[in-house]
Amino acid sequence: MHQSILSYRGSRYLWWSLLLCLIAIVAYIVDEPNMPPNGGTVLGYILGTLSALLIVWLMWFGIRKRCYKSKMGTVVGWLSAHVFLGLALVILATLHTGFQFGMNVHTLAYVLMIIVVVSGIYGVFCYLHYPRLMTDNRGEVSPDSLMRQIQEIDRQALVIASEISDETHERVLNSIRRSRVGGGVLKIIFGRHKKANLEGLVQKAKVQQKIMKAKNVDSTMAFMASRITHGREDTSELLRQLTDLLIGQKEKLLAQLRRDLQYKAYMDLWLYIHVPFSFALLAALIVHIFSVFFYW
Repeated sequence: MHQSILSYRGSRYLWWSLLLCLIAIVAYIVDEPNMPPNGGTVLGYILGTLSALLIVWLMWFGIRKRCYKSKMGTVVGWLSAHVFLGLALVILATLHTGFQFGMNVHTLAYVLMIIVVVSGIYGVFCYLHYPRLMTDNRGEVSPDSLMRQIQEIDRQALVIASEISDETHERVLNSIRRSRVGGGVLKIIFGRHKKANLEGLVQKAKVQQKIMKAKNVDSTMAFMASRITHGREDTSELLRQLTDLLIGQKEKLLAQLRRDLQYKAYMDLWLYIHVPFSFALLAALIVHIFSVFFYW
């Protein structure tokens, strides 16, 4: 999905939607029913019927986009129409109500419709905005490739740590085990991950002080910095290499991967609202129609 959905074939569905809204508004203005405007007038029934048909058609898009062999137009075309006619639905449905609202199933259906449309607007924003951010974040590298690079760094870190001491190896192994990437949508979006920023390790005397003042540095990083500060000359270079791998290279790759997953989670989050509320709207619409024709 890309920005062409808004300008598909000269924004034809935008103009169709504007024309439909204009006709509905003019009809509402010139209509002079014998009662206050509401869904029970002749115009109210016409607008209500159009709105109901639009809701069913808009929900049909979920089926159309999965019918890969369908010849009923392109998916991009359907999506463009889905966006603009979904916005037009707000005008049609509002005029259908005659601005008469109350604590009833009819208003419930209207509120659900607004939620669905607003979540759809957010969905359009997500699919136009976040793919670009994802590309800028990782370039041409795929998430799988980032994960393989992280695994390779972990492997190298364990090799170096084993050459230093058993304690260092155990610390690094525990650090690797504690690394977490992914999870549920909400966890990815709202999760907080520890970061380590220990640049300037060549100034041995200041490292420990920086570690004590730094925020969100795990115990493994503090341990390694301490070993650099007080370690033997024959292991200090290995410790620096290890620190560069885990704090420099791995943290950068983890940050890239987590941002990528976060952007994708933002793109998925709106569906958790849009789809369930769409079915709730369909159910409320059925009850609304049934109650109008059988109880009014």
